[in-house]
Amino acid sequence: MDNFSKPLLQIKGISGGLLVSIKEGEWLGIQQTLIELIQEKGNFFHGAKIAIDVGNRELNAVELSTLRDRLADIDVSLWAVISNSLVTDNTAKVLGLATRISNPKPDRFVKSTESTIEGENAIFVYKSVRSGLKVVSHSHIIIFGDINPGGEVIAGGSVIIWGRCRGVISAGASGDVNARVCALDLSPTQLKIAGIIAESSKRKRKPQPEIARIVDSQIVSESWNPKAK
Repeated sequence: MDNFSKPLLQIKGISGGLLVSIKEGEWLGIQQTLIELIQEKGNFFHGAKIAIDVGNRELNAVELSTLRDRLADIDVSLWAVISNSLVTDNTAKVLGLATRISNPKPDRFVKSTESTIEGENAIFVYKSVRSGLKVVSHSHIIIFGDINPGGEVIAGGSVIIWGRCRGVISAGASGDVNARVCALDLSPTQLKIAGIIAESSKRKRKPQPEIARIVDSQIVSESWNPKAK
């Protein structure tokens, strides 16, 4: 998965969102760096939930609420502030923010799937892809949510959907014939891998996790066990 970093901060995936770890530096500069990084990365942060670890910094209500508002303006939600300072901790609680998170396990989901190759980049989308929305990436795409009819996902690598897929999926868009598409309910309007379009099939009676891949120049679907090691 992607780990983004700049001199003043580091961002990595955790269960339920993203964790921003703040290094030493002037607060306004750090805040601006974070905003600029989010704007640069576009789709990766769109609709994301983030927790921020500010270390020993003492931040007041104005500073935290300003950051929360600036993030909300670019469709990012601040849900937790982690701090060693009692002042910051109390301020976060007054603003209704969480002050504790579970232990970060950024690779737990990715390592449990056979369709993601260790060491390769992926983007995480922590929301459903609604009708009219399109998610595009040159790398793998992992979606924690559904892909609704009218939604579209285009990936240079594999696509993993931790939810129901009923939209348009294109994996291996750059010609990767080893790309896969996995979903807890794989019922796309259209499915394409490396330019090959899957033949339409009748609706399954009972949804089940499936993985689609190319075999002998055709797309085949088979049972997928997300918990397999």
